[in-house]
Amino acid sequence: MLNYADDLGPLKIIHVHEPSVGLQGIVVIDNIAIGPSIGGMRMAEDVSTEECFRLARTMTFKNAAAGLPHGGGKSVFHGDPAMPKQDKERRIRAFACALRDTVEYIFGPDMGTDEECMAWIHDEIGRATGLPRELGGIPLDEIGATGWGVRHATEVALEFCNLGIKGTRMVIQGFGAVGMHAAKFLGEQGANLVGVADSRGSIANPKGIDIDALIGLVKSGKSVIEYEDGEKQNQDALIDIECEIWIPAARPDVVHKGNVERLKTRLISPGANIAVTDEAERFLNNKGIICLPDFIANAGGVICAAMEWQGASEIVAMQTVKEKVRHNTRRVLEDSRADHCTPREAALKLAEQRVRAAMRHRRWSAF
Repeated sequence: MLNYADDLGPLKIIHVHEPSVGLQGIVVIDNIAIGPSIGGMRMAEDVSTEECFRLARTMTFKNAAAGLPHGGGKSVFHGDPAMPKQDKERRIRAFACALRDTVEYIFGPDMGTDEECMAWIHDEIGRATGLPRELGGIPLDEIGATGWGVRHATEVALEFCNLGIKGTRMVIQGFGAVGMHAAKFLGEQGANLVGVADSRGSIANPKGIDIDALIGLVKSGKSVIEYEDGEKQNQDALIDIECEIWIPAARPDVVHKGNVERLKTRLISPGANIAVTDEAERFLNNKGIICLPDFIANAGGVICAAMEWQGASEIVAMQTVKEKVRHNTRRVLEDSRADHCTPREAALKLAEQRVRAAMRHRRWSAF
């Protein structure tokens, strides 16, 4: 565990095991100098402590960069999100109960979890965001809060590519709540979806994919590869599709040293956290391809969650997402140009300054 430690954190790494329901979970509370940590709960079959720490650290920077009164944390647990609902519910309720007294961490939805999962946590311990409307929450996945932020980050970044949104080609890797809504919101502004992938494969159509039809297909429980008007390919082929906007919206490290040279795009706008490795980001920057920092581009979900926690309305929350994401995207890209550094380096400087300033006001720097 100490391999992850530096002067920012993590404050706590907690492993939770409840064999009666098959629960194996991890919580990382990275830094709470600014306030209690807030971050999503991820369910997948390949999660790890290292991934959880990296995601928690990303949340520290994301919340700080967005000016939220929250530190960074993350939780993950092992399991297939498609398991029977009653089994999933038992694991999530057990996970929540195990963390009842870990008040430094506030749950939110993430990959493999949704508003109903947050309702179960709320019922057990009353400490979750992204709740269903009937519980007074703002359903982050239903309204597409993260995708809404990705749309606005992308629009601002296209200005730095000397491109407008209308007629630009986009490729989206991952078509869950984030990818689906990013496609919808950007499509409404005139972007053209030419490639998309999920866990079963990818489809491509240089003439364009009908976004509404694809969303309907996926919401009916089918894979994107069942979309008829497109060339079916494997997942890996998606990176070879020529476009102006490439949006990774699923797993970590999908763009890396081994495939980054194959990208044919002008802009990467991450809908997922830690989707591009540091080495790949440096390569893209040297090639003049803008790669937005994940914790800037996809901050919409946690901004909305923090607003919900403070009692804001859905309308106010979505307007705040728009304002914060557009402002931070422009600032980071302007600072990157002025300081001759990568966008990530500019964003990290902004976020770290805010975290360290908060730490100076604390008796103990980490808690």
